[in-house]
Amino acid sequence: MSAVEKAFHGLRHMIATGRLGAGERIPPEGDLCAELGVSRGSLREAVRMLAALGVLEPRHGSGTYVSPLRPEDVIGSLSLTFELLPLSGLLEMYEVRRVLEAHVAAKAAARRTPETVETLFALIEAMEATDDPAEASELDHRFHAEIASSAGNPALASLLAVFRARSRKYQIFTLPEGPELRQRSDQDHRVLATAIAERDPAAAAGAAEAHVAQTERWLRALEPPVEETAPG
Repeated sequence: MSAVEKAFHGLRHMIATGRLGAGERIPPEGDLCAELGVSRGSLREAVRMLAALGVLEPRHGSGTYVSPLRPEDVIGSLSLTFELLPLSGLLEMYEVRRVLEAHVAAKAAARRTPETVETLFALIEAMEATDDPAEASELDHRFHAEIASSAGNPALASLLAVFRARSRKYQIFTLPEGPELRQRSDQDHRVLATAIAERDPAAAAGAAEAHVAQTERWLRALEPPVEETAPG
């Protein structure tokens, strides 16, 4: 085990055991280095790694603190590695996504408000009106995010956002078959939104699972290239 790994796992253990709680400032560098048996450079690299994962928060002029450790934030950090998945790996995860999307759709139907229904149908109309595949992709993301948010579990919504972020890198709407696929996708959206509007959890779950399964079949059949974007 390298010195950086030793520091990383040492800090991680302190947090996992509750010795360092959410929102607490970590001990001074000198104390930590002495306890963990590592250099300042190794400790600082471990801190940077944990900060990238959303576990620690360096604050200029104040020190480094354990983050609030909200489940949705910790889960959101999965995007750092999840976005490295090739299409084959992403498709392996689609079985998980089908189950989760069906679950949140059912909960959204049971909990739906007039505002949620209004937002969903407004997004559908915007999707149907645009000819821009990039805009359609963004609206599609917002549609599914609205459903996940209205289900009432931020951690689950965060996990689904991680799934969708990687899926959006494989654009099928820009392919020659894109216009036809978009039309069928929009029809799926209307079926799903209608089930939610009618407070029918079973129908909403079935519509969501069918929609995700259809997208999975398109990805398997068409194997679109990953969308190239500049690093942010």
